[in-house]
Amino acid sequence: MVTGNAFPAVEKCSSVGREKHTVVADMDGTLLIGRSSFPYFALVAFEAGGVLRLLFLLLASPLAGLLYYFASESAGIQILIFATFAGMKVSDIESVARAVLPKFYSSDLHPESWQVFASCGKRCVLTANPRIMVEAFLKDFLGADMVLGTEIGTYKGRATGFVRKPGVLVGNNKADALEKAFSQTKPDIGLGDRHTDIPFISMCKEGYLVKSNPSTKAVATEKLPKPIIFHDGRLVQKPTPLMALLIILWTPIGFLLACLRIAAGSLLPMPLVYYAFWALGVRVTVKGTPPPPVQKSTGQSGVLFICSHRTLLDPIFLSTALGRPIAAVTYSISRLSEIISPIKTVKLSRDRATDASMIKKLLQEGDLAICPEGTTCREPFLLRFSALFAELTDELVPVAMVNRMSMFHGTTARGWKGMDPFYFFMNPSPAYEVTFLNKLPPELTCSSGKSSHEVANYIQRVIAATLSYECTNFTRKDKYRALAGNDGTVAEKPTVPPNKVMGC
Repeated sequence: MVTGNAFPAVEKCSSVGREKHTVVADMDGTLLIGRSSFPYFALVAFEAGGVLRLLFLLLASPLAGLLYYFASESAGIQILIFATFAGMKVSDIESVARAVLPKFYSSDLHPESWQVFASCGKRCVLTANPRIMVEAFLKDFLGADMVLGTEIGTYKGRATGFVRKPGVLVGNNKADALEKAFSQTKPDIGLGDRHTDIPFISMCKEGYLVKSNPSTKAVATEKLPKPIIFHDGRLVQKPTPLMALLIILWTPIGFLLACLRIAAGSLLPMPLVYYAFWALGVRVTVKGTPPPPVQKSTGQSGVLFICSHRTLLDPIFLSTALGRPIAAVTYSISRLSEIISPIKTVKLSRDRATDASMIKKLLQEGDLAICPEGTTCREPFLLRFSALFAELTDELVPVAMVNRMSMFHGTTARGWKGMDPFYFFMNPSPAYEVTFLNKLPPELTCSSGKSSHEVANYIQRVIAATLSYECTNFTRKDKYRALAGNDGTVAEKPTVPPNKVMGC
C-alpha cells in the first residue's frame, strides 16, 4: 500500500519545462491554503439563501465535522452539501459561484502549488467540492481545462441537497473519476494534501504532497493570474464558523442600528447629521477645502462635484461633509432609497440630450453631485468616466470618496439595491473619507479648447492618484455582464400607441 511518505513535498517539484505536461490537483489544502471548505459553503448559504440558511448550515456543521473526522469524509461533506443546497435554485448557486466566490478563493491561493499548476500546459482539478461551486473560478481565473467535482442532484431547477453517483469525490472515487477522464493516459503530475488523495496521486507519473503550514502566505494580489476587479456579495470577510456565528448574532442588532442611523440622516437638518453620525458610530473624515455655496442672487451656475463611486451613499456623505444638502443625479436608484434619501435625487434617462438639459437645469438651481463611473467598484480601481459632464459646465470640483466596511458590503449587482443603505449602516462602525480636490482651472476645461474626454480622463487620473487607485476603461456594462449576466439596464415596458388597440 502506498503511503504519504512515498511522495515528496510540492516544494521539490520543478516548474521548469512543464509546458507540455498535464497536472491534476486537489483543491482545498492543495491549490488553496485552507483545508476547510466550510467558509465557501457558508458564502453560498448566506448569499443565495440568507441568514437563516447560514444558521441552518452552522447548526449542521458540528455533525458534519464529527462524521468527517471520525466516520467518513464523504458523509461529512454530504451534510454540508445538504444543509447548503437543499431547495436552492441552481441558477442562484451558479450566480454566487461566478460573482462572489472567486474573490475569496483567489485570496487563499497556495504559492508553491500555483507555481507548479500554472507551469503545466494542461490543467485538471479533482475535488470533493461540488463542481457547480468551483468550476467558474477554476476555469475563468486559474485557467483549468477540466474540473472533476462532486455532482449535486437537481429537480425542476432546484438542488435536492443530495449528490449524484458515484457520490462525493474522495478516496477511490477520485481515482475512478481520474481514470475515466484520462483513460489509458497517465497525467504527468498529481498534487494532493491528505491520505485520501493518495489513490489518484498514485496514478500519475509524479506525485507531490502539500504539507499544511499555518505560516504559508497566499499569492499576493498583484501576482494573481487574473485581477479581481468586479465581485459581488454582501459579506466582507470569509465566514469561518466563528465569523458566521457573529454575523448571525449581529444581523438583528445591526438592522435596528441601521434603521436608527438612516432615520438620523434623513430627519435631522444636514448641519447636524455629521455629529449624529459620529454619536451613532459612523465615522466621517473630511479632507481638503470645499468651495463655498453658490450665491443664487448673482446668477452664477452651481458647482458640479465629480465623485468617485463607492456606494449609493456617496452624495449623502458629500452633503454631510459640506453640511448642506447637495442634489445628485444617478443612473439607477430603488424607490425605497428615493423615499429615505435626505437629498434630492434625479435619475438619468441615458439619452444624452435629455440628460444634458436636465443637468444644466439642476446646476442653475445650485450645486450638484455626479458619479461619472455610472456604477460602483469595490476594489482600488476607477472605471471609465463618462465625459458628458465636462461639456455642461466649467465649475468642476473633483471629490475622492473612499469608505470602510468590516462586515457587510453596501453595494450589490445581483440583489435588491433597496437594501444597500441598510447593509452599509449595519456595519458596526462604517467609515467614509471625503477628500475635496482643487477646482479645475479654466485652462483645463472645455471652454479652453479641451475635449470632454480629455477633461474626464484628467479628473479620473487626479482622483486615482489621490486614492492610489488604478484607472481602467471598464464600464457599467462590463461590471454587470461579469456579475449578473446583463448590462445593468432595466427594460422599459412597451407602450401602445394611442391609435392602436392591443392585439391588433
